[in-house]
Amino acid sequence: MLTAAGVFTIIIMIIGVLGNSLTIGALLRHSKLRTVAAAFIASLCISDLMFCFLVLPFSASQFFHGTWIHGEMLCKMVPTLRYASVGVSLLSIGSISINRYILIAWPHLYQTIYTKTKVCIYIGFIWAFSYGLQIPTLLGKWGVFGMDEKLGTCSITTDKYGHSSKTALFVIGYAAPCIVIVLCYAKIYWVVRRSHKKLEQHSTGNKFKKSEMKITKMVLVIFICFNVCYLPITIVKVFDQDIEHAPLHVLSYLLIYLSSCVNPVVYVTMNKQYRRAYLDTLKCKYNSILDSQQTQPPQSKNLNLSVSYLKNNAVSHSPNKTQIT
Repeated sequence: MLTAAGVFTIIIMIIGVLGNSLTIGALLRHSKLRTVAAAFIASLCISDLMFCFLVLPFSASQFFHGTWIHGEMLCKMVPTLRYASVGVSLLSIGSISINRYILIAWPHLYQTIYTKTKVCIYIGFIWAFSYGLQIPTLLGKWGVFGMDEKLGTCSITTDKYGHSSKTALFVIGYAAPCIVIVLCYAKIYWVVRRSHKKLEQHSTGNKFKKSEMKITKMVLVIFICFNVCYLPITIVKVFDQDIEHAPLHVLSYLLIYLSSCVNPVVYVTMNKQYRRAYLDTLKCKYNSILDSQQTQPPQSKNLNLSVSYLKNNAVSHSPNKTQIT
């Protein structure tokens, strides 16, 4: 089982490095893609890329050897990077959901909330909070980083007072983004569906049903992938703290690792412009049709609400036309 887990970890690492590197390269090469949503996607991909480079090689080694062989110092640093990277990924996912929600529900406030300076502050806070949250454990004030003899891995163990941050981190780390995703995308779907019903009075119904299906599928994919990757580890850490079912812990860790290569697929390749940017990047094209177009807020053909409707009903003084991804 451990050998198979090690092989699977290496596969995830390779796919994650390639996928996240390609995404970051596409964002850097094509000015059309440098939007607010792309900034949070870049934060997500950089975190996942660091996770693949700095955490997964040690995880694979541990699976193959059946124990930790890299010394006490790395036994503290690697789990610190693991928990912090997962934190950045989760907060970035939540921020993407909030960004989509504000674009749909409050388009007239979008450019005020998401200036370049504020976006940098938001992303800086995500990273500072995720890594800062590990400081108490590093100092031995809320559990300690070290060898977990029950699990046979370097993780968070109890301190001398019997305290550990592991359960709290997993519960909060899963519950908070899950609530944000559900609320934001439920609101998005409600706003879009309401606008479609009004627009159907002046157009054919098939077009609206098709676009509704697209956003429904997108939301389902996002929510299913999020739960598949993060719910098992939360359940296992809460209900099996004595490690009575070790294979479940191994499987839940692999699903966490899987999230590092799934994220680019879920949050990027569902957009036609990103797929085109991927191809241009692979072909080393510098002068892409994407760069010849005027940069606007995030766009996609998943949902195209009429500009006139948005102006009359949602953005009476909005400075830009808005198309919704």
